[in-house]
Amino acid sequence: MYIQSLYLAPGLPGPSQQPTMELKWLLCATLLILGLVDVQTHDEEDDHGDDVIDIEDDLEDGVEEVEETKPEASSPPPSPKVTYKPPVPTGEVYFVENFDKGTLEGWVLSKAKKDDTDDEIAKYDGKWEVEEMKDTKLPGDKGLVLVSRAKHHAISAKLTKPFIFNTKPLIVQYEVNFQNGIECGGAYVKLLSKTTELNLDQFHDKTAYTIMFGPDKCGEDYKLHFIFRHKNPKTGKYEEKHAKRPDADLKTYFTDKKTHLYTLVLNPDNSFEILVDQTVVNSGNLLNDVTPAVNPAREIEDPDDQKPEDWDERPKIPDPDAVKPEDWDEDAPAKISDDDAVKPEGWLDDEPEYVADPDAEKPEDWDEDMDGEWEAPQIANPKCESAPGCGTWQRPMIDNPNYKGKWKPPMIDNPNYQGIWKPRKIPNPDFFEDLEPFKMTPFAAVGLELWSMTSDIFFDNFIICTDRVVAEDWANDGWGLKKAADGAAEPGVVGQMMAAAEERPWLWVVYILTVALPVFLVVLFCCSGKKQPSAAEYKKTDAPQPDVNEEKEEGKDKADEEEEEEEEAESNEDKQEEKQKSDADVGSASQEEEEDEEEEEEDGKPTSEEEESMNRLKKS
Repeated sequence: MYIQSLYLAPGLPGPSQQPTMELKWLLCATLLILGLVDVQTHDEEDDHGDDVIDIEDDLEDGVEEVEETKPEASSPPPSPKVTYKPPVPTGEVYFVENFDKGTLEGWVLSKAKKDDTDDEIAKYDGKWEVEEMKDTKLPGDKGLVLVSRAKHHAISAKLTKPFIFNTKPLIVQYEVNFQNGIECGGAYVKLLSKTTELNLDQFHDKTAYTIMFGPDKCGEDYKLHFIFRHKNPKTGKYEEKHAKRPDADLKTYFTDKKTHLYTLVLNPDNSFEILVDQTVVNSGNLLNDVTPAVNPAREIEDPDDQKPEDWDERPKIPDPDAVKPEDWDEDAPAKISDDDAVKPEGWLDDEPEYVADPDAEKPEDWDEDMDGEWEAPQIANPKCESAPGCGTWQRPMIDNPNYKGKWKPPMIDNPNYQGIWKPRKIPNPDFFEDLEPFKMTPFAAVGLELWSMTSDIFFDNFIICTDRVVAEDWANDGWGLKKAADGAAEPGVVGQMMAAAEERPWLWVVYILTVALPVFLVVLFCCSGKKQPSAAEYKKTDAPQPDVNEEKEEGKDKADEEEEEEEEAESNEDKQEEKQKSDADVGSASQEEEEDEEEEEEDGKPTSEEEESMNRLKKS
């Protein structure tokens, strides 16, 4: 009975709670098994054939047949194959080139020399080839490749007709792939101005161009150029105007070794957009978002104006009416000796702070004629270690309370202050207002004039047109096909994570934490419940029993209260019945006693017959 009461005591785990713990352990084991199965499944998906069994040469033929007849359902499905088809322009174009003919037909290699450069590197002798990318996913897709490094390269081709800036936009688009990354070099194009001097055979860095556009990098400076040459209508001179730098991070386009699509859109309303992979990375207006500005200022500072000699730019001056106070002592020292200081007891006045090292010995090769008289090195006096100090005692220095320093008159506002002098403004003699900078110099050719410290820069799918839809169709048929092929050949998520970890080993820590933390939380949730003491422990220690969780016992408490109320009502009724019975018993007992007393009284009195008999005896 005692043991049974312990199981039923509040706060103790009874038999009904044991299945709950078993369910927790079962849930924990199930989650762990599912996690292992999931990890193994990912591994099988990423191995791409790692489950193929190696067959040794000395196995029996029967075993080999069994291995060969294994189902191939577990191997991953083959990647969809993307077939290359050369893009075809869907509208009017000024220039288009996909290099799929495999030759440089229509392109002119420069034979010029670069000015102001050593003869060894002045020649534009860098090599160009038309070939496929090294890791191409589209057999048959060829492009123009800058093959050599540390050399000047120049190649150009004429447009089908010169482009004239009028009422239609200009769209320039092409692809670039830095197959080996990029250390220092560019991959920009130049739109060569239509001039009488234009000679593609002598294309060099000083050849006149209208627009320069494309990526460029040196060191950690990643650029995406958009430069146009604007003609001053007054002087006739050209000045380069640089678009503002993009806010986007361009580093990935130079380092991921993927083909990227570069697009420039220039509109007749002077607005422009620069896109990479069909996403806008920079935009603005030719009148407001280039440096230096297209239109000069209306007024400029007069270069002949000079500041007057009596011009006072001092906002504050010393007060000329201030007088130094009579008690101001400029000669008072900043520090004085402390007259209240007392020499510590035990101070060794006669002992020096340093003494000659008694253990030092003169070197054997010491030459007094050459080295002078030998003296032992100085060491701290060992006698001073136990004393407050050695040598002549001096009073410590303290701040002088009377020190004021050199007197200076206070500063007041300068009544003659005239402000900071600036030269006067005059009308700008070179002022002009060009509200249509879009109307640039027409261009008749496209060229690549580059220096690079990295080889194998891949160019492809050039197009110059005026219709944005035509450019987008060309991009989808060219760059879009490359993107689809790369996507089909890319590894899964786990494979990409492994590749990223090879480049950045610190990612392994992130992966381990990502996997281990959920497992740890599952184990902690399943196995770290608060252990309740058993009934035997209570029996051994006679310790007070803990209360059961109130949240779990609320329902039981309510039911118990209702049962107790019913029991109390029943007990009250029983008590009333017992009371009535007891009252009835008491009443009957008292009535019986009264009857007994009456009977006793009646027994003591003679009956009527006895009285008659007594009377008869008396008469007789």
